[in-house]
Amino acid sequence: MGLFDKRLGVDLGTVNVLIYEGGEIVLQEPSLVALTVEEERVVEIGQPAREMLGRVDDEDIQIVRPLQSGVIADYEVTEAMLSHFFSLVAGRIRFFRPTVMVSVPYGVTSVEKRAVHEAALSAGAREAFLIWEPLAAAIGAGLPVGTPAGDMVVNIGGGITEAAVLTMNNIIRAESGRVGGLRLDEALIAYVRRKYNLSIGQPTAEAIKIQVGAAVNLREELSMEIQGRDNVSGLPRTVTMTTGEVVEALEEPLNAITDVVKSALSSTPPELSSDIIDRGIVLTGGGALLRGIDEYLTRATGVPVYRAENAMIAVAVGAGRALEDPALLHRVAQ
Repeated sequence: MGLFDKRLGVDLGTVNVLIYEGGEIVLQEPSLVALTVEEERVVEIGQPAREMLGRVDDEDIQIVRPLQSGVIADYEVTEAMLSHFFSLVAGRIRFFRPTVMVSVPYGVTSVEKRAVHEAALSAGAREAFLIWEPLAAAIGAGLPVGTPAGDMVVNIGGGITEAAVLTMNNIIRAESGRVGGLRLDEALIAYVRRKYNLSIGQPTAEAIKIQVGAAVNLREELSMEIQGRDNVSGLPRTVTMTTGEVVEALEEPLNAITDVVKSALSSTPPELSSDIIDRGIVLTGGGALLRGIDEYLTRATGVPVYRAENAMIAVAVGAGRALEDPALLHRVAQ
């Protein structure tokens, strides 16, 4: 590898973009872009755009997610966002353009794959490869995916959940559902509106999920105060949310995640099913960080479920490792 030969593993997610290089995560930014409404001119990208959520006039500036359910919804904005992130990591000197491996959800169409490939090249990559997200997650989590034994990974992202059975660097069975971290946030927003007649924004819902959220009731219940707008008086009001309430609020989206996992298990060949029962299911993605979700899925499926140690960054790490290993690159690149 040359001195200026940058090789980047890119987790191009609905909620976050993570970039891996040389054994570490070198960028983790929200997949958000702030645009002027009239000219559609980019104002901010990443964390600065996230800080504007719910705090700017919608008629003047809109905050957009250029990726929906893991695929590109707005090509030009995605390209601008990637270009910005690549320049942060690789510098603005275009002479040393990076080689990138970008994750895509399993089962996307050839048109959607081509859009990701072209966006990466247009954003400044010298060469771009694609890798299936569940395969990248499994590699990043350290699973022995090159062996004949079966492994199962469930990647719970911001916009999509994918359950995949892998063997010999291939995905044998996979199922996906458009349910992830954002659906969990939406469920919390709806619950608070229904129970307390209070309107809260997505950043507040995410804070509830992170600070007191869980998939199952905990021995020690957590609680936090949240502020919102009273739907009757229109005035600010504070209420206290507990873990038990979050468990209740998340019931529907968690059931949808369970259905994705069960669907993948039900179509898995018997010999590989036997391996999965022995080895368990590994959880990756930001959604894997929800307290008790491993226990919840173990109960729901009857198969042991474990959270990967590096769940949040596994996809980016796997994409980067696949790019660094020539033999693996040849086998897994799309």
